[in-house]
Formats: sequence, C-alpha cells, structure tokens
Amino acid sequence: MNNLISLSEKLSIRLSQPLPGSVAHEPMRATPVGPIRPKFEHKLPPKPGSVLILLYEDEGRIKFPLTKRPEYLGAHAGQISLPGGKGEAGEDYIQTALREGEEEIGVHSSELKVIGRLSDFFVIPSNFLIAPVVAYSLTKPTFIPQASEVVKILEGNLDDLLRDDAIQTKEILAAKMYPMLAPHFLIDNEIVWGATAMMLNEFRMIVRQIQNNTTH
Repeated sequence: MNNLISLSEKLSIRLSQPLPGSVAHEPMRATPVGPIRPKFEHKLPPKPGSVLILLYEDEGRIKFPLTKRPEYLGAHAGQISLPGGKGEAGEDYIQTALREGEEEIGVHSSELKVIGRLSDFFVIPSNFLIAPVVAYSLTKPTFIPQASEVVKILEGNLDDLLRDDAIQTKEILAAKMYPMLAPHFLIDNEIVWGATAMMLNEFRMIVRQIQNNTTH
C-alpha cells in the first residue's frame, strides 16, 4: 500500500504543475487510411464531461479499471473507455467523475480520494470536452458493471502501461466503416485506442516523469 500512497503524493504535486497536454495526446491520435474519412461538424459548443482514472492496489500491483461498451449503432460502440460520462446541471468535473464511477462500475465516492486532474480533452466525434480526474482507493474496489452501458470491466496494470514498448500500432475499423491506423495500448487483451489512449498517454507520461525524477 505504501507504493500507492507514495505515487499518489507525488502525483498530487505533479498534477498541480503544467501538464503535457497535446504533447502526450498527439502521438496516440489515429489517422485515416485510404479515401474514406470521417467528417465531424458541430454547431453547438462541446458538452462537459469527466472520466475517472482510479488507482488501487491488488497483490502489490497498482491497477486501474476500464469499461467495455456494448455493440450498438454509434461512434463508440464496443470501445474501451475510462469510467465517465456527461456532466449534469450544477455538477463540477469532480462530482461528474465520481457519480459516473459509481453508476458505471459501482465504486462509491466515499471510498475514493481525488488526487488531481489531467488536461482537458476534446473528443471530436461526440463533441465532449472531458476532464480526466485521477483518484485512488486504499482498498481494492468491488466492481459492479452497469448492465446497460458496460459489457465488461477491465483491470489495467500500471506497470504494463509504463513499459517502453507499451505503445503499439495497427489498422482498425472505426465505427465499423473507417479504416484507421491506430496507436494503442493492449490492456487486459483489449485494444485501447482513440480518446482513451490519448488521455492514458498523458497519465503515462506524467508517471514516467515522476519515476525518472525519483531515480535520478
């Protein structure tokens, strides 16, 4: 548990300083392959939303949950996401992240301690401006997937995310119709790409900076 608390303390300091933002996001941006390219035009301002990067320890390893969405007709069908969603009236970004975490994966906000946040992230296909919130739990949560929105809860291993060879690239079919060359992470045997991978890469970059500063 000292492992998690030590990282949380260092993250709290680092997240209050300037963040990598697009420097971390852009290397994970998927690029269209061939002539078929998605077009996104939004006439309305982005909707506010939050996602939760929830750290916990399991048998000495620091882990974090991701959700797999069901297959449906939509931009994010079957994708792997961080727990989260749209902000409700009167909520701030932390309240949104904690509420969505409770709704989607069954983790009560009373069990969590918020460390800080990453850079805001604009999700172009769905017109959301996402605030990624980083928190931790001193005990391993008992996850309860929301039946209508979550097919499966994955458990990512932070050590795997931090490896030098963690970023891979392959061609995928986005929204079942757009071939894309997608940088991605392989987490719990699932391909994690797009907005989730871009936000996770900022988190990865920050934790690697902390580790480098600790060892030097």
